[in-house]
Amino acid sequence: MIRVLLVDDERMVCAHLRTILSATGELDVVGEAYDGAEAVAAAVRLRPDVILMDLRMPGVDGLTAIEQLTALPSPPKVVALTTFDLDEYVLRALRAGAAGFLLKSTAPEDLVDLVRVAAAGHMVLSPAASQRLIGSTTGRRYTHDVIVALTDRERQVLAGLGAGWSNLQIARHLHLSEATVKGYVSRLLVKLDCDNRTEAALLGHQAGLRLDHRT
Repeated sequence: MIRVLLVDDERMVCAHLRTILSATGELDVVGEAYDGAEAVAAAVRLRPDVILMDLRMPGVDGLTAIEQLTALPSPPKVVALTTFDLDEYVLRALRAGAAGFLLKSTAPEDLVDLVRVAAAGHMVLSPAASQRLIGSTTGRRYTHDVIVALTDRERQVLAGLGAGWSNLQIARHLHLSEATVKGYVSRLLVKLDCDNRTEAALLGHQAGLRLDHRT
């Protein structure tokens, strides 16, 4: 069972999400929180695998909570919930360490699948929102020249990030040590002017870099 914590200041939203996720029999909604402070306390107490986090809430907002949650010794995967008009908040959430973002209008069956993907350690992106975000913000930093300037190995690692792979998965695929991949990721963040691996993954995704899935 994948343990999920729901965080939204609107209780009806939490109730709706609980109904969708609990119906699968594979996802266990272990709790709800209605602001960022409650979310952090609940995460420490309940140890969820995935947190679905609203960004705009009174009191401690989702952005602050994400920063606090990702600083925990064994942090859960935090996925931001957003609407189209929150692009700036989405970028800030990614920089704070969010594992991705979903639209609140995501279809129920897609939401369930994406929670599973997030729990497995992969980045999750609502397609429509990611295209809007890439085109309006993060994507402006991407140019063909930047990708061309990377080494072949750096492009391979970036492709792995874009696919949502962990350092260990990339290492196995490329027959490298996990520490070596970690070093490549650090250098990529500098070269691409990204604050974290999620931003780099967005660029790799936009650039169309691909690796096959053999390990």
